[in-house]
Amino acid sequence: MTAIAVAQLALFLALLLALARPLGAYLVRVHGGEARLAGRVLGPVERLIYRAAGVRADEDMPWQRYAASVLVFNLAGALALYLLQRAQSALPLNPQGFAAVSPEVSFNTAVSFVTNTNWQAYAGESTMSHLTQMLGLTVQSFVSAATGIAVLFALARGFARQSAEGLGSFWVDLTRATLYVLLPLSVVVALFFVSQGAAQTLAGSVTVHSVQGADQVVSLGPVASQEAIKLIGTNGGGFFNANSAHPFENPTALSNLVQMLSIFLVPAALCFMFGRLVGSEAQGWAILGAMVALFVPLAVAVIAAEQAGNPALGALSVAQQAGNLEGKEVRFGAVGSALFTAVTTSASCGAVNAMLDSFTPLGGLVPMWLMQLGEIVFGGVGSGLYGMLMYAIIAVFVAGLMVGRTPEYLGKKIEAFEMKMASLVILFPAATVLLGTAIACVVPAGTEPLGNPGAHGFSEILYAFTSGTNNNGSAFGGLTASGRFYAVAIGLAMLIGRFWVIVPVLAIAGSLAKQRLVPAGPGTLPTHTPLFVAMLVGTIVLVGALTFLPALALGPIVEHLQQAAR
Repeated sequence: MTAIAVAQLALFLALLLALARPLGAYLVRVHGGEARLAGRVLGPVERLIYRAAGVRADEDMPWQRYAASVLVFNLAGALALYLLQRAQSALPLNPQGFAAVSPEVSFNTAVSFVTNTNWQAYAGESTMSHLTQMLGLTVQSFVSAATGIAVLFALARGFARQSAEGLGSFWVDLTRATLYVLLPLSVVVALFFVSQGAAQTLAGSVTVHSVQGADQVVSLGPVASQEAIKLIGTNGGGFFNANSAHPFENPTALSNLVQMLSIFLVPAALCFMFGRLVGSEAQGWAILGAMVALFVPLAVAVIAAEQAGNPALGALSVAQQAGNLEGKEVRFGAVGSALFTAVTTSASCGAVNAMLDSFTPLGGLVPMWLMQLGEIVFGGVGSGLYGMLMYAIIAVFVAGLMVGRTPEYLGKKIEAFEMKMASLVILFPAATVLLGTAIACVVPAGTEPLGNPGAHGFSEILYAFTSGTNNNGSAFGGLTASGRFYAVAIGLAMLIGRFWVIVPVLAIAGSLAKQRLVPAGPGTLPTHTPLFVAMLVGTIVLVGALTFLPALALGPIVEHLQQAAR
């Protein structure tokens, strides 16, 4: 790994920490409805939304009602998005005259954007009208991200409250997360992208005269606005098929840096928010420390793998070879592409600025394993942190067994119910990935769309189900996923990975809210120390290794050994 690669990684982390802490303090005020400055501007809009929707700002829902509201709202959103795609040929703002989207792709896309996955089994610029992109995909990018933040708000109340039945109102949390957090940040980021050269227009396309002397049709549209929320909300769905490798989505090296910061910004800030809400900012630092401890070595690994390049070119120096540049934009290079990949697969954001199918075997293994850990290394907005807290619950439970006392976390006892729910959060997505991959490998409908045979083809299938189930949305490429089998199978995987996690998390929140705080005693395990951070990281790595190492051995590890033996 070169000095410039180290400098890029260090600069990225320094800027992230500098921006995340003040945003975390602001999120605390949003959580409590005390964002006074923003409230003066947006407060009337918030109250108008409540009146129009018949929502009481002081409503306090038990966890069952909170969960039901989440499910009903997202089901209605999925249905609306499905119908919008099916009817887009008869709707306005369709300057290219695109036909209706096929039923299977409409189903897959509707589920994808509602679950904050944004897996795209289509080419956006040649499939979706401007109306579908703006009213359907962009709106769902906002509210799916806000749903994750709302669920985290509810879990934070579960830890902070005592002898309480309610977790707050989902509708209030959803509105505040959208209005006070995601919308302002997206406006700022979208304007920045426009300044860098990203497209933002309602025009359909223009014809330009290329340097080769031929006419070329260039697709246009409202790109910058969708790009901003795709990153801020850790969605990942690009306007163009090339996603953040397209110069109209990610024009410069500076925009590339801002895109990476945008992906991690809210997840990192939520750690500081959580620490303050539970009465100890050190607790937020501990969770953030575990995320960084997992991210840095894995980011270094993927950067080193891509800088090393193809073993067949091993006789060339790094300076001559410039790393593995196959499938990468030269304006980002091997380092900028590899770091972006580590960031986007650490978060549940499927944005890509390079073709992952062209990465080295080990370079492709790292982002796959980052997702298989459960998208908790920063992860999605809200979802990353509540997923990490499930691992924290398991870590303190294991520690409690070691010393022979009832485990406690943040003053709440972790008992059988909490452990069962936390186990479901971890086990069901993992089982979905492995079972989906196994089925796809043995049925003709799963193997026929493969672009590559052997170990690499297996990696493409494993990556697809890993990405879908963990609500990431990126793809290896090479696998045609628009057919009926993968559209339906990955659609179901996305639903399980999103809502089978949310419901148990809210059940834990409801159980914890009913408890009284237990005063810390001599046998209480401190959960803000480096020792606990190491225990938490060890639990995550151990579970991830035991669960997915056999599958990884059949794919990228075998491919690496085959490549090295040539």
